[in-house]
Amino acid sequence: MSKTRNTDNQFAFDLDDAVDIDTTASASPSLDSSLALNQTETVLELLDSWQQAGWIRPLDVRFARLIQDLSEEQREALQPLVLLLAALTSHQVGRGHVCVDLATLLADADSTLSLPPEEPIGILPVQTRQPGPGDILARVSADECISALGRALAVSDGSHTTPLVLNGTRLYLRRFWRYEQQIAAGIVQRLAQPSVLADPSSPAAKTLSQALDALFKPQGSSGYSVSSAVDYQKLACALAARNRFAVITGGPGTGKTTTVVNLLAALQSVAGESTERAGRKYRIRLAAPTGKAAARLNESIGGAVSRLPLAQLPGQVALADIPTKVTTLHRLLGSRPDTRTFRHNRDNPLLVDILVIDEASMVDMDLMASVFDALPANAQLILLGDKDQLASVDAGAVLGELCQRAPDGHYRPATVQWLQAITGTDIPLTLQDAEGQPLDQAVAMLRKSYRFAEGSGIRQLAEAVNTNTLDADTLQKARNAGFEDVVWLNGHSKKTALEDTQALICDHAVSGSPQAFRNHGEGRVDGNNLPLQPPVGYRHYLSRMQGHGLNDNSTKDEWDDLAKSVLQAFSDFQILCALRRGPWGVEGLNELIAHHLLAQRLIPRAEGWYAGRPVLITGNDYNLGLMNGDVGITFSLPWGAGSQSTPNSSDSPQTVLRVAFPASDGSGAIRWISPSRLQQLETVYAMTVHKSQGSEFNHTCLVLPDRLSPVLTQELVYTGITRAKNWFSLITGDASVFSESVGQRVVRASGLASVCLSSSY
Repeated sequence: MSKTRNTDNQFAFDLDDAVDIDTTASASPSLDSSLALNQTETVLELLDSWQQAGWIRPLDVRFARLIQDLSEEQREALQPLVLLLAALTSHQVGRGHVCVDLATLLADADSTLSLPPEEPIGILPVQTRQPGPGDILARVSADECISALGRALAVSDGSHTTPLVLNGTRLYLRRFWRYEQQIAAGIVQRLAQPSVLADPSSPAAKTLSQALDALFKPQGSSGYSVSSAVDYQKLACALAARNRFAVITGGPGTGKTTTVVNLLAALQSVAGESTERAGRKYRIRLAAPTGKAAARLNESIGGAVSRLPLAQLPGQVALADIPTKVTTLHRLLGSRPDTRTFRHNRDNPLLVDILVIDEASMVDMDLMASVFDALPANAQLILLGDKDQLASVDAGAVLGELCQRAPDGHYRPATVQWLQAITGTDIPLTLQDAEGQPLDQAVAMLRKSYRFAEGSGIRQLAEAVNTNTLDADTLQKARNAGFEDVVWLNGHSKKTALEDTQALICDHAVSGSPQAFRNHGEGRVDGNNLPLQPPVGYRHYLSRMQGHGLNDNSTKDEWDDLAKSVLQAFSDFQILCALRRGPWGVEGLNELIAHHLLAQRLIPRAEGWYAGRPVLITGNDYNLGLMNGDVGITFSLPWGAGSQSTPNSSDSPQTVLRVAFPASDGSGAIRWISPSRLQQLETVYAMTVHKSQGSEFNHTCLVLPDRLSPVLTQELVYTGITRAKNWFSLITGDASVFSESVGQRVVRASGLASVCLSSSY
């Protein structure tokens, strides 16, 4: 049975931090929960005990005490309930929520707050056992909460500055309420702007139609279609072109990059039709939330631009009119060290007409608000991403909220008629809605997969997880190699001993276990009918490093070519984890795999720096040009190769360690960096699913622990599966955890969608 939980993938506790709670003691708390809200000091003591047990953060308690201090300064008789709600609001922001919905909170406080945590980092002493939020709020009504908050000087409706803002039943920290209002205002303002394309008989609209016809040819035999009669990419381009704000969402392989490149070409065709532009082309910028996502878009967008039929487009569009350079959002906005502000803002806006943000599901509320703050009022914003992937690490799920109604379209009759006139496509009745909202008319969903065939196990498993429709047949196929591209290595074991599972992970990390797949992974072809390489493990890239044949006399170009080859080979396999710490997390598995590779004589050592060590950059370093998410491989180089150092003595050849990173500009060049210059990094035989977003691997292995945790959700499992391009393997500590994880969803409290959908314009 499916269950929905308000959980977060970053801020929930890891399984390895678990400490058992004495449930017998908690059944008879020392404090009567009915008396907990009688005095402010009682509430503060209760919050302190929760913080000591690891239920809430010290920051949450400090915020409640700040509210208490402010009330004392203003000689206010503050109700204890306000302090409790203030701390819980701060707690929810730490878990990724933008606010607390009081109705949801009071209906099921423990589930909404995930308190007490299933895996606490401490315990309440038996003699001081205190009740949980559910016990205390069980006798409180929404009207009582609203009444108490309404009388508190620390709370307002946002019309004047207060630490807390109450909007209906939603309680916010003021900063996040301001972010939400800023984003909603930016969206509403853009959707309300008239478009030169609104009249399908106008010259601009006719030019757009001609451009789309040239860019989108009738579908051939390539690709795999959900509905071959509808070209959803063409529809998405038309919708996005008509609005100053647009969202294009779709799963892996649905062609988001191709769609946006075609969209930009179509918009540049129309640019000359705008009287205000006087024939000038649009200034377009491309951005992504992380360096890894930016690098990947850099790689894919260049090829898509080179395939554009520019000669067939109206409006004299040149290759230079379509940008191919992608930057991170922080670099685009001009981040300032040690501050939350950016160089570009409403007083110093970006010089841009169209901004495209890829992997928008990773953009949190704070950063998205900064984007709107820096955009000129008439600039067009286009968001790309998969609405079903993990939400941002920090508070907010902007893309997911804006795409809540995307599967059903909700296109108004006027929108349907316009789309038919521009694209010549009949819109399915299932996507039409006479009561559709303005925001619906700017959201397009791609529904056709070009990466996976209809019979692909990766596709079927991902769809089953995403729709929470895992059935016995799908699970049986995964366990018994019933799919060509999916294998559940220990799916027949209800629960596997930790030592046995670790041995399985180590062996799989080395070889990729091709023997576990149907026909040993042989005989498959890709979309171009070319043979697919069978699944591999880390021996693949390490063997390429050891057998290169280069020496002291080899040129830097030869070393660069080797680095490119090794980096490509490394991306052929990746282990993903749900957790960070413990034997099931990246820290434990990275150490375990390194020592196993050492035992197999594939690496010279398992600690420190050594040739073959793969590293993941975990923070932006603008001085080195490295971004969070960049992956590099460590090489042992002769003096002079990839280095400007010189040997101490020409009679004694020496080697130096250098880390090879692919250039972030999509050029394919290699950058060699000394390990001593790298500050924020970690070994990356295993990485978290969160860190893998924006990446794609030929063979992906997802490792799930032996116990269910709030961190294990449908979104996490779906994201892990869809990082696989051709092969997917699953290893679990307990087989039931896989299905149980799919039953847990991330439901982040926010009012963004409500504000946007309720606006009439």
